Amino acid sequence: MGWIGETVESIKSLQIRQVLTQAVSLGMIVTSALIIWKALMCFTGSESPVVVVLSGSMEPGFKRGDILFLHMSKDPIRAGEIVVFNVDGREIPIVHRVIKVHERQETGEVDVLTKGDNNFGDDRLLYAHGQLWLQRHHIMGRAVGFLPYVGWVTIIMTEKPIIKYLLIGALGLLVVTSKD
Repeated sequence: MGWIGETVESIKSLQIRQVLTQAVSLGMIVTSALIIWKALMCFTGSESPVVVVLSGSMEPGFKRGDILFLHMSKDPIRAGEIVVFNVDGREIPIVHRVIKVHERQETGEVDVLTKGDNNFGDDRLLYAHGQLWLQRHHIMGRAVGFLPYVGWVTIIMTEKPIIKYLLIGALGLLVVTSKD
């Protein structure tokens, strides 16, 4: 009959109690993942405690596909630190190094200028129109660690959505047809 036929027969033989049990199990997995993510947000002080490097602008330090772990503390940002920031009007955060820090005398607020290690010029062309510096609210966090190459899973699923849908479908089918 084959694998597909066996899977169809397995789904047909499920009782309502089994389906509900598996749906609750799937819900618990998703809920646990969300709780872990929110706990990481609280612990790190960052709105996104983990990000994937999407370009080669920080090579050779960080390569495309590396995962960065972020932390956002109250300490002042210093030149040389690697930060992840959002720019108004752009969805995707950027990972670059702080090259210059400017402290406003009247307020004590700190503005920063960034640059990718592999780029020729600073990031002012990436900032919003007319913006010359990043303020603290643009900074999502400082890079405190990284895991090389693991982020390629995210990049592949973003660039090739069919792979993402096949993976989700296969995992869903696995959950529905498991007998445990």
